[in-house]
Amino acid sequence: MALHAAVHSAPTGADHLSRRNFDRLARYIRDTSGIKMPDSKITMLEGRLRRRVHATGQPSIDAYCERLFEADNLAAEGLHLINAVTTNKTDFFREPAHFQYLGDTVLPDLAERGVRTIRAWSAACSTGPEAYTLAMILDDRVRAAGAGDFTILATDLDTEVLHAAHRGVYPADMVEPVPERLRRKYVLSPRNPARREVRIVPELRGTIGFAPLNLMDGHYPVGAPMDLIFCRNVLIYFDKPTQRQVVSRLLDCLAPEGHLFLGHSETITGFDLPLEQVANTVFRRR
Repeated sequence: MALHAAVHSAPTGADHLSRRNFDRLARYIRDTSGIKMPDSKITMLEGRLRRRVHATGQPSIDAYCERLFEADNLAAEGLHLINAVTTNKTDFFREPAHFQYLGDTVLPDLAERGVRTIRAWSAACSTGPEAYTLAMILDDRVRAAGAGDFTILATDLDTEVLHAAHRGVYPADMVEPVPERLRRKYVLSPRNPARREVRIVPELRGTIGFAPLNLMDGHYPVGAPMDLIFCRNVLIYFDKPTQRQVVSRLLDCLAPEGHLFLGHSETITGFDLPLEQVANTVFRRR
């Protein structure tokens, strides 16, 4: 999930959000996306909304809110609002110990258990670096080694970041964490170096299916059980009851002995779920 910094100057009078409208927005955002909006987030929310105020031609944030709630424009504008407030912090090979554990421990375990086609899910994939990191490792360690095949599903609530993820185009410095051998294999450099952009090779892009999915939904229609689920640095935006609900629904999609990867700052202590911790924020379904 992702946070968009404001890029347009706010129109006159757009800098302040009334208490009433903050409460209405916070309730809608919480009910729709699960994201907590405590009072400390008022200034942040104002900043995130300025682009939508500008795009819709409203004179102020409060006028935008009146249009949203009083004129019943949630059906048309709600998705843009959620896109504006979700958080998109992501990197290639982020929290690299997870990918080390995946390559050294999880993939050999799957091979030993006879899993020939690995199903992986990058939940809340943002602009795609996590999904492409997974694809690089699975293609290099499984498909290229003749040890089987894989499919990857990558989902996010934010439709704008999904479009960027599908394109697979990134600033050149963003792929620096990718090991050089994998960079040569899976990353295309521009013909004009001045562009400072790179693109993931089409063969790797083709291994990932990108689709919208809201983790607040009561059911995740992801198909057959997953062997790997990465849902990292998402739970921190939810309260404890919502965290437990989300993890429980993720488990419904995880194959027996499948692995769930959470963010390094996240915990499921006290959730009483059929998971055993096997590494730092890595869990296996019992």
